[in-house]
Amino acid sequence: MNFTRIVSRILAGAFAAAALAAPLCVAAQAQTIERPVIRAGDSWVYRDTMERAHGVWTQTRDEALVTRVTASTIYFTTREVGSPANVKERLATLEWGRTRDVNGKETLVNQPLAFPLVAGKTWDVHFTEKQPNPQHLSEDWATKCTATGMEPIEVAAGKFQAMKIECEGSWTAELAPAHRVVQSADSTPSGISMRTDSQRITPRTSSGRIYKAFWYVPEVKRFVKQVEETYDSSGIRSESLSAELESYKLAN
Repeated sequence: MNFTRIVSRILAGAFAAAALAAPLCVAAQAQTIERPVIRAGDSWVYRDTMERAHGVWTQTRDEALVTRVTASTIYFTTREVGSPANVKERLATLEWGRTRDVNGKETLVNQPLAFPLVAGKTWDVHFTEKQPNPQHLSEDWATKCTATGMEPIEVAAGKFQAMKIECEGSWTAELAPAHRVVQSADSTPSGISMRTDSQRITPRTSSGRIYKAFWYVPEVKRFVKQVEETYDSSGIRSESLSAELESYKLAN
């Protein structure tokens, strides 16, 4: 075999390998999702279900409508569909993260997305709040999110290919000291006497778990489904929120 034929076969093999690798490269690139351009007028309608302990739950249909977008913030309103009242004006980061005042400082407390999204990417949300309520001296919330990859999903709004994000974490609360008053009745030959005992509850720590999942669809510019669950110190689910997209409209 002469030199020219050897070179030709080597080049042919290289071209064949490149042709096989090309679809893999395209597939890998398809997994990377850039941050969308959110515009005023974009809107989404979700069916929201809130379930609390003891099987108490409520369900509403709620619309989120973008009113303006700046270099750092999405301004939007939420309202229950069919109800002109109770319109709430809200704001979010450009990744639909939620911030609020914690210890006198604006703090990121929820971040469902972190663009660009790619399978395997992780990010953390952690904050500690002092005296969030009269019962707790402090609360610590720590969550780690992972983009697990693309998967098919079907919701009321249709069938989509979505990037799934799962978040797991924990909460810890330091309970404030308190006094508990216990009353009891004693029956005696002369009648009934009441007894009152005062018990001091010393500070103690309680903890539980957090689970969240989001299914983000690029052409929708938002998640089409979400699940958020909180578990108490006994490992029992104390609260659950789920949302499923019913319809959406994007501004031109």
